[in-house]
Amino acid sequence: MTHTMRTHRTRTSLGALAVAAVLTLSACGGGDGSSADDDAPAATSSDSAKSEAGAGIPDVVAEVNGEEVTKDEFVPIYEAQLEQATTQSQMTGEAPDEEALKKATLDDLVDTELLAQEAEARGIEVTDEDVDAELTSLAEQNGMQTGEELLEAIAQQGMDEETARAQVETQVLIEQLVEDESGPFEPTEKELRAIYDDAKKQQAQSGQDGQQIPPFAEVREQIVEQARAQETGSVAGGLVEDLREAAEITVNL
Repeated sequence: MTHTMRTHRTRTSLGALAVAAVLTLSACGGGDGSSADDDAPAATSSDSAKSEAGAGIPDVVAEVNGEEVTKDEFVPIYEAQLEQATTQSQMTGEAPDEEALKKATLDDLVDTELLAQEAEARGIEVTDEDVDAELTSLAEQNGMQTGEELLEAIAQQGMDEETARAQVETQVLIEQLVEDESGPFEPTEKELRAIYDDAKKQQAQSGQDGQQIPPFAEVREQIVEQARAQETGSVAGGLVEDLREAAEITVNL
């Protein structure tokens, strides 16, 4: 079975692919359970905002070269972004900019559709086996044995299996498109060290000294994947710029 992104269009943050970031480098020293517990009250506090997320949203939020991006696709993604922003606002005291969030969500959906269309035009297809293999790889990067174990961890953070698999499908599709565009990428040891040092600096600046990042050797494989994700984001971003210039995009939001 193959997919062309029409049924399961999902948001992809071009610099940091969503499922791969479930357990981030900066959180490697902490437990997953505490993170899930911390998120629970935030979800409750944002319920009222989420319930209004679909208000005033048209049934078709955009058209990309004749393909519709619908309200049903937009609202769940916007809700997730709004929930995250609401959680952050509780720490900063600054209310979320809902209009900016709507624009960012729609831009990401349009970008993902453009990349999916380009991949389809090049004959690139993602199979269920590709998705299963990527889930297994992500699980191993996060110290788990199987893709099913990873899906369970993701479910604890509020993402159902269908959505998670769709996210991974998007990730694999864009990775294959990027490789077709620029060839295989392998980061240098210097680049990996730079990412690791940057993560340590960010941790120090955030005041999270009690949550230590493990030694470089222990997280090297995760850093390799992060470097690849950054390269994917860079190449994909350049592709999106070119595709937008030639695309017919109608925004209704």
